[in-house]
Amino acid sequence: MTGTIELQREFFKENSKVIFRNDEFTASLFRYPSGIEAIELTNSRGRMVVLPYMGQIIWDLEFDGVELKMKNMFSQPKKADEIIDTYGCFAFHSGLIRNGCPGPDDDHELHGEMPCAEMDQAWLEITDEGIKVCGKTEYVKGFGHHYLACPSVEMFNGKAFIEISMNVKNLSGTEMPLQYMCHTNYAYLENAVMKQNIPDSAFTLRESVPNHVKPTEKWLEYNKKLLSGEETLTVLNQPDMYDPEIVFFADELDRYQEEAEFEMVSPDGVTFFTRFSTAELNYATRWLLYNSDQQVGAFVLPATCRPEGFNAAQKSGTLIKLGAGEERSFTVVTGKK
Repeated sequence: MTGTIELQREFFKENSKVIFRNDEFTASLFRYPSGIEAIELTNSRGRMVVLPYMGQIIWDLEFDGVELKMKNMFSQPKKADEIIDTYGCFAFHSGLIRNGCPGPDDDHELHGEMPCAEMDQAWLEITDEGIKVCGKTEYVKGFGHHYLACPSVEMFNGKAFIEISMNVKNLSGTEMPLQYMCHTNYAYLENAVMKQNIPDSAFTLRESVPNHVKPTEKWLEYNKKLLSGEETLTVLNQPDMYDPEIVFFADELDRYQEEAEFEMVSPDGVTFFTRFSTAELNYATRWLLYNSDQQVGAFVLPATCRPEGFNAAQKSGTLIKLGAGEERSFTVVTGKK
């Protein structure tokens, strides 16, 4: 069977309700106690929970009994305008006019306006390959920018990975800036090896310190060793050094590959991977954090620029501009091998 199931907010109740089922999939709708609507998709390998009306955040992802998302402090998604107020998800769409950690001269929120955007429409597409959660939201400001964002995420028959997509169309008569990052918050796997089909030397340590990072003497000393090359970080084996966060950047990935593939391989055989086109997403960030409340092994965050805010991208010449009526699409395949 193929087809479309249009969703309405009133379909979502506190008790979970199955809206579609076949031999491989079950799609259920429910609402968290916080009031946030959610879709749970299960296939023969695992489950995914998507928030269809809240920026199409992917709240949970689990395959083969392995939880893919970061350890966090949130038992459920919270109503929020900024992602920092509901930071417990597997993935969110960062951007689109502004992206990343705001610099000293920036006036935008962390990771921009899209992560918690209220979606205007949501629906499911049943295909021969799987089930896709789709949505759209129109962003419009008087005397400001005007665009249509259409995110989607697809789960496949018998597969332990998903495909995350974002399409952005400029609806205004003038050009608009575009910054996008597919922000996947992967679980921290102890002693895992991080590798990719681009050289390790492509990564450089972030030297700017965003507002939410409070350096300690130990952290500053470790950063100095990473900068000097005295220490390297391709294995997650010093968790006490990753608090506050350690962040690396890799720029202009198309110098190395047309399709970038990154992996995090655990000693117990669990492998997470992310694959994307460098023509679409030419920058990568690696984000590592380990403390009692949050543990993250985000081995790659694909993006159109570094996540250092709007002005930094403008100064570095990495800010994409969309002409009137122009559109761009971004696709990331990610999950468990």
